[in-house]
Amino acid sequence: MGGGTLKARNRPWRAIVTVVLAIGAAIGVNVAGIPLRVTRATAASVVSLPVGHLITIAGTVVFFIVALVSTFAFASWGQDVLGRFIGAAYGAIVRYVMILIGVAVVLLVALSLLGFRVGQLIVGGAVTGVLLTIAAQQSLSNLFAGVMLQFAQPFRVGDRVRIRSGALSGVIEGTVTEFSITYVRMETDD
Repeated sequence: MGGGTLKARNRPWRAIVTVVLAIGAAIGVNVAGIPLRVTRATAASVVSLPVGHLITIAGTVVFFIVALVSTFAFASWGQDVLGRFIGAAYGAIVRYVMILIGVAVVLLVALSLLGFRVGQLIVGGAVTGVLLTIAAQQSLSNLFAGVMLQFAQPFRVGDRVRIRSGALSGVIEGTVTEFSITYVRMETDD
């Protein structure tokens, strides 16, 4: 086998094809579908009300599934490409962020295709998010740091690590004995 060939997962074709299919499904819903909030047939409608609702639901389901596949494919491809330049740990973090943003966008677009008013959801979610993050700032900070450590995996149980703990504690050196999203337990020489 030639050494110059790319691995199959490094090729973005699956992501590109699925995003084109998702855009096609969204266009189909906008052209032939009737939003679910519409309850009377209008004279300008090309299809009848039940058929229009069926097109809207089916097209939205197709969009949702294909767009999620596209989101995960782009995130994996982005991790592979960026991992070469910024390292595997940061590539995993970028993949995680891409998946979170992608799923949120896909969900909002799918709700919009069904005829829901997404603006109110975004404003309500933003206000709720701000209030929750202010109230639980320190706890959420530690939780997200633990989640990022789980994804990045800079060390594993059994590894010997050295942690610079600041001016008061100095350097702590030991072996990792337990590792979760809320804490890391180490066995030190002391």
